[in-house]
Amino acid sequence: MTEVAKGEWSGWRAAAEAALYGADGFYRGAEGPAAHFRTSVHASPLFARAVARLLCRVDEALGRPAALDFVDMAAGRGELVAGVLAALPADVAARARGYAVEIADRPKTLDHRIEWLAEPPRGVTGLLFANEWLDNVPVEVAEVDSAGVPRLVLVRRDGRERLGEPVSGAQAQWLARWWPLPAEEGLRAEIGLPRDEAWASAVAAVDRGLAVAVDYAHTADARPPFGTLTGFRQGRETAPVPDGSCDITAHVALDACTLPGGRVLTQREALHTLGVTGARPPLELASAQPAAYVRALASAGEAAELTAVGGLGDFGWLLQPVGIADALLREPPAAGLLVDVPDHEEQ
Repeated sequence: MTEVAKGEWSGWRAAAEAALYGADGFYRGAEGPAAHFRTSVHASPLFARAVARLLCRVDEALGRPAALDFVDMAAGRGELVAGVLAALPADVAARARGYAVEIADRPKTLDHRIEWLAEPPRGVTGLLFANEWLDNVPVEVAEVDSAGVPRLVLVRRDGRERLGEPVSGAQAQWLARWWPLPAEEGLRAEIGLPRDEAWASAVAAVDRGLAVAVDYAHTADARPPFGTLTGFRQGRETAPVPDGSCDITAHVALDACTLPGGRVLTQREALHTLGVTGARPPLELASAQPAAYVRALASAGEAAELTAVGGLGDFGWLLQPVGIADALLREPPAAGLLVDVPDHEEQ
């Protein structure tokens, strides 16, 4: 991994790579992501239970194999994989194998059944699940100059920026296909090519089953005009300074990542299909079983957060079946949920 010296100018991809994953990078720390931002995994155990239901659907689609894999990409401290294994029915749990993929050290208290890896295992039969992974795959940033030319944005460790060379080659082709920039000075885009490649590599690890990426996302019909690059520190959004002190993230062009046969839908739609709706319990339960009503009300509140419009419910879910039919939706998806994706060879 290339380290970026103090005072040296580099592209955002190299700067973020060093700041996040270098020797003293943000993700090498002992605190873990939960100390700095709240994901769906941390918001409620309902999320892990829903993913466990999805794993069970994949199991059925696979014909209940002798060994069923669950791979948690960018596992943090292993919260999701541990929650999923704990939520499985006994007959499925007996065949399940859990893998946590993470560059940080293995937590000492993690269930011994979970294998801790730096890269996803090959030959997966089951479910590979990447929750808020692709937004932390570093990318270059482009900005339109005064002549209407998209140029790479260079940055120093202190966060200062300047424009570099014009975008060219495969990066220019990606911009033209997925995020064309009008010739208006100051407009910006994140060049998602490394994320497309990272996702294709992760999907290639699955022999049979389903790969799912969940993330902040946008699609070609609604790209943000000035990009989405930002930072997070101790639960608050902050300037993206690539010095290792904060998370550096940008929303994901999930439509560009999608391989033939895949689909993109919202977390709200996906979780509703998996039984997480946020519906309030019936009022008559309050008088008949007050304690059960309180528990059900709390659960409904957590479900509402996971599916909220303008919040976690707007996250994109990219589903990529490999050798099986769609294991999430039993019925055809509602209009507007599918993304029409051409073969990447045509890009």
